[in-house]
Amino acid sequence: MPTDALDARIVTLFTDNPRMSVLEASRRLSVARATVQARLDRMQETGVIAGWGPRIDAEALGYDVVAYCSLTIRQDTGHDAVVAALSRIPEIQEVHTVSGESDLLARVAARSNSDLQRVIDAIVSTNTVLRTSSVIVLNTHFQGRMLPLLHAAAETGSQPPAAVTKQ
Repeated sequence: MPTDALDARIVTLFTDNPRMSVLEASRRLSVARATVQARLDRMQETGVIAGWGPRIDAEALGYDVVAYCSLTIRQDTGHDAVVAALSRIPEIQEVHTVSGESDLLARVAARSNSDLQRVIDAIVSTNTVLRTSSVIVLNTHFQGRMLPLLHAAAETGSQPPAAVTKQ
């Protein structure tokens, strides 16, 4: 089922007020509580809403440095072994397989530049990564920006690829 403008309004409302009740959301949107609940359930079942939880701010925890590290891995270990080793390093927030000169891209949080060196040393010491190249984030202008994508999908009535049927 495609995403529509009401779905986008519901998600926007809960993004702005994550602890709001479904009843209060239905009042603000002027739609039935059951409609809001059914749409939330559908969007969760289809994966449009990936989860409900607190967003943790690494900077508030003292991790002021963010870096993106390109990782070249040992090809004989395979991606699964590398990812398993990297998952044991708490400062690594994301890992993506990428195209290009490197094999993986990792988003890393550190307390300082010297702490970033410690994390990079930990990455290399897994013996699954041959080489790293890092770029330190100087300023973040926005991140986790999903609402504009949701609104664009709602405007076009787009469906996820798995839901698209061939004619």
